[in-house]
Amino acid sequence: MNTLEIKGDWAITREKLQRRWALLTDDDLQYVEGQYEELIARIQKRTGETRATVDAIIRDSASGCGCN
Repeated sequence: MNTLEIKGDWAITREKLQRRWALLTDDDLQYVEGQYEELIARIQKRTGETRATVDAIIRDSASGCGCN
């Protein structure tokens, strides 16, 4: 997934991630183009999930919004 794919409908993807992990704040889910790894690290830190799990959930959330 590239940054353009995430950036396109990030608001929709962010909503899906907040429904999945209610404890995530808007600050946790602040996405800056080119900072995908940092986003994953923030989510990992708050949720305790593995990097692979977080990456897969972000990709799944983005794929359902027409971003890919």
